[in-house]
Formats: sequence, structure tokens, C-alpha cells
Amino acid sequence: MVSVVTPSSPAAEQKVILHDISWETYERLLAEHDPGPGIRFTYDEGNLQIVVLSTRHEMPNRLLALLVEVIAGEWKLAVLQAGSVTLKRPDLHKGFEPDTCFYFRHIEHVMSKEKLDLTEDPPPDLVIEVDISRPSLNKFPLFAAVGIGEVWRYDTRRVYVHLLEQGRYVESPESKLLAPLTADQISRFVIDGLGEPRRYLWMERVRHWARTNR
Repeated sequence: MVSVVTPSSPAAEQKVILHDISWETYERLLAEHDPGPGIRFTYDEGNLQIVVLSTRHEMPNRLLALLVEVIAGEWKLAVLQAGSVTLKRPDLHKGFEPDTCFYFRHIEHVMSKEKLDLTEDPPPDLVIEVDISRPSLNKFPLFAAVGIGEVWRYDTRRVYVHLLEQGRYVESPESKLLAPLTADQISRFVIDGLGEPRRYLWMERVRHWARTNR
């Protein structure tokens, strides 16, 4: 069965959800169509979601990724951005490309890897998820299954921070990895950044916040 989301405007995501898809078919699609920066494949026990990204999706994604980099730099934190690397657990029949992911720990272990094998390698510590169209495959069970400790989810209105606790995600008022950065402050930075064409001015405001809140 196929569910297709028809975009409401040229800027919206194009999304299709397929059901009863084998793991072998998912692997073949990955091999034939490199996910790259413009497309995401999400597989969860027979359900396959394919999303063709848009500017409307990528702008907040890039802002949030830059926010992490700038604040971590100001605070002298070791961080490795792994982008939208494909993360798979064949034993669980789960696989996905996050919009952006980061390692704060185990950096030395993963930075030399050409491909990550989550049956052996540690998962990213932070995943950024931009979800701007419905319906959408619920990715939180996938994130939990591979052990993603923190998820930032943006839905066009604000950013929500979710922390993994005892196998389930709990909404949190602030980031654990970048405390005391709150979900409200992250949301304000995104709104500010989306309305500021001069990126260097936005980055200066982020740096000022980081210097005065550490």
C-alpha cells in the first residue's frame, strides 16, 4: 500500500510512505539512489518513507546545525557533525538518515569511519529532526531503538527538545548536551535566523548569548 502526501505549495516537502516493503528492497533503494542532501529514506519494520526535501525544510535544518556548531565552539566543546549519514540496524529492521546529527562523545572512534555500523559503533548523541508536513512516519521509535540520547524537533512553529529516558523520549525544557540552552531559546534563534538575511549578524547574536550564558 502507498500513501502519498501531495505538497500544498511548491515549497512543501514531497513525501511518499510505502508499506510491506522488505529490508532487501530498502537496501537496494539505498544502493541505487544515494540519499545525499536532497532525499531521506526512513525504514521501520516494513514501512518505508521517502522524502524529497525543500528549501523550507533545509533552511531551519541548516540553522539548527549551525547553532550547535557556534555554541559548542564558544564553549570549547568537542563536537563532530555527521550530517545526514545513513544509520541502520539490520537486526532490528530499522534505518534512517537524520536531518543532521552530532557526536559529542566517542568522536575519536567514529571520525575515521567511512560508514557507521550501529551494531558495533555508538549512535550519535544529538539528532535534529525537521518535520513540516503530515502525515509522517513516527521516527521516535527508530531513534530510541538505536539509542539517540537527545532529539531536537522543529515543526515550523518552534523547537522541542526530547531526552531518552528508560527507552522512551520525554520532552524537556532544556538541552542536556548544551545546558543551559532551552527549547524556548533555540526556537527564538530559529525564528530570528529565518528572518535575518545577514547570517554573520545572527551568528554574532548566538555567540553573545553563548558567552553570557556559560
